[in-house]
Amino acid sequence: MSRFSYRQAVAADAPAIMAVRLAVRENVLSNRTAVTVAATAAYITGPGRGWVAEADGAIIGFSIANRSGLIWALFVRPGWEGRGIGTRLLADCIGWLRGIGVAEAFLDTGAGTRAEGFYRHAGWHESARDGENLVFRRAL
Repeated sequence: MSRFSYRQAVAADAPAIMAVRLAVRENVLSNRTAVTVAATAAYITGPGRGWVAEADGAIIGFSIANRSGLIWALFVRPGWEGRGIGTRLLADCIGWLRGIGVAEAFLDTGAGTRAEGFYRHAGWHESARDGENLVFRRAL
């Protein structure tokens, strides 16, 4: 049985973060070249912060938030879902946002996805619908 560890992401994690992002089966990037390793590295060391979950030395999930309160990304590698990894990674984002004084967090996700149910269960409230995407908000 794998043991999970969690830590703040660093720029060098960007290739493994992108590998997780490209492996997911829901909320798939419509343009796989739109988000690059370099952009991810810059994001987690600039306007945002990221966290990773590891098992047996490999990154199996990640979350990224930015100072505006946006949860920019939260993904868990297929096969690792349902083990509390996403819940913990989301809590890392929320804790950081609270710590820097953000009053409300927001995100978007695809309608009808597991992610939609995850956020609803975690107390997020739908604030808008944009085509096939939902916008959720949560007071911090």
